[in-house]
Amino acid sequence: MVHEMHRHTTHFTVVGNHLAQHDDLSLTAIGLAVYVQSLPSGTPIGIKALVSHRREGAVRIAAALRELEEHGYLRREKVRIAGGRIVTRTVYCNKPDAAARRAVVETREGAVAQDWATSAAHTVVDADAESDVGVGSAVVTSSCAASSEAGSALPQPVVEQPEAAPETASKVVSAQPRRERKKRKPLPSVPQPTFSRPELEERAVELLTGLRRYVPELRFTACEVEHLTPGVVAWLEREVASGEIRRALFTGLPEGGPRWPAAFVAYRLRVDLPAPPPLRPSAAAALESPPVRHPLRNCEECDRGYRGPDPQRCRECAGVNAGLAAVA
Repeated sequence: MVHEMHRHTTHFTVVGNHLAQHDDLSLTAIGLAVYVQSLPSGTPIGIKALVSHRREGAVRIAAALRELEEHGYLRREKVRIAGGRIVTRTVYCNKPDAAARRAVVETREGAVAQDWATSAAHTVVDADAESDVGVGSAVVTSSCAASSEAGSALPQPVVEQPEAAPETASKVVSAQPRRERKKRKPLPSVPQPTFSRPELEERAVELLTGLRRYVPELRFTACEVEHLTPGVVAWLEREVASGEIRRALFTGLPEGGPRWPAAFVAYRLRVDLPAPPPLRPSAAAALESPPVRHPLRNCEECDRGYRGPDPQRCRECAGVNAGLAAVA
């Protein structure tokens, strides 16, 4: 692959690689996230609104929204508006890791501020005990010398604020564990061909990879194409044309497209497999056992060459001997 890059000056959206190359998000969810990120704030992004503008069905869009919500790109909040109504507000976050770190920082800063307020509330400073100032807690200091020089009667103690705990808000490590990828079920079995024919395998691979030109939902990975190829070869062995195979695979698709296109095609290949064609006369004759061909021999009685089951006499001599034996 070679990139042909052109600089955008207007009408563009910045998308991070953490979204474009996400390992756990489907391509539908990634494309929907990019589309939502390009919309201005206030645009409705409900399922009905997205279905009216996009080609995908409601089932696929709902599944993509759930994926984005699971990975932190979407967040739904209940908000009370004017009139007392409660509506759902959808918040899109273009960088979930940064939002999680900020939440952790705010939580820790709030906890530290609460500790400071609690310690300050429990610190009691006795203004009348001038002799005891500076002897108790380390956070209480006195300005007796300055007050005596200035002629003040009652010195005011000064409370020093405790130093912030080191590395409280400076470095916060994101402790968001990576989700384990769910193992997908194996694909259904497909019919196997009778013979290994490379030319049919090439046609089968070309047919499978070209289905997306007719139905965009029927896109397969390399492993899925390798699994489905024997099933298509089995159909081609039964003298089914490529156009008939395509129509059999993508006719009657469910609304919104199949959830797993490869599993849907594997099921169709196994269930709708046509019967094998009848044998041609030449093929039927080839399956019959060939006649026995005896070697060429010389008859011991008439010295003529012959081919027959008797290794010593030809048919005529064998017949004469058999007749004489019967007369005798």
